Amino acid sequence: MESAMDYNTTVRRSLGRGAVWTGRIISGFAVLFMLFDSITKIIRNSYVMKASVGLGYPPAMIPVVGAILLACVVVYVIPRTSIIGAVLLTGYLGGAVASNLRIGTPLFSNILFPVYFGIIVWAGLYLRNRRVREFFSLKKWN
Repeated sequence: MESAMDYNTTVRRSLGRGAVWTGRIISGFAVLFMLFDSITKIIRNSYVMKASVGLGYPPAMIPVVGAILLACVVVYVIPRTSIIGAVLLTGYLGGAVASNLRIGTPLFSNILFPVYFGIIVWAGLYLRNRRVREFFSLKKWN
């Protein structure tokens, strides 16, 4: 098992500091957005409650959904569990797609927004995590 210092050095050498920092910034943007979303659900913001009820969620479940999102974000932020966090966030965002599909919201602005956001979550992780890059490497599949 390689140490954290060896891992960080390997990451910088294999991709470059600029790409790693870009990944951190992209991931930071995603985290801030999802933290805002989860906290507004937990504190029962009136606008969020109205929008969530409009999607068919019972008012009592909205803070629970916010707490689940917050837990997924925490798992994503921790470097050792970031891949699991990205998978959990992908599942959460898939639920958002399904919710919007069910009520027939506009395709590009509402239904696909969680897909766009999932791409941002994985792009940030790809740039800052060597294991993700190795997994998705084209060399591996040839």
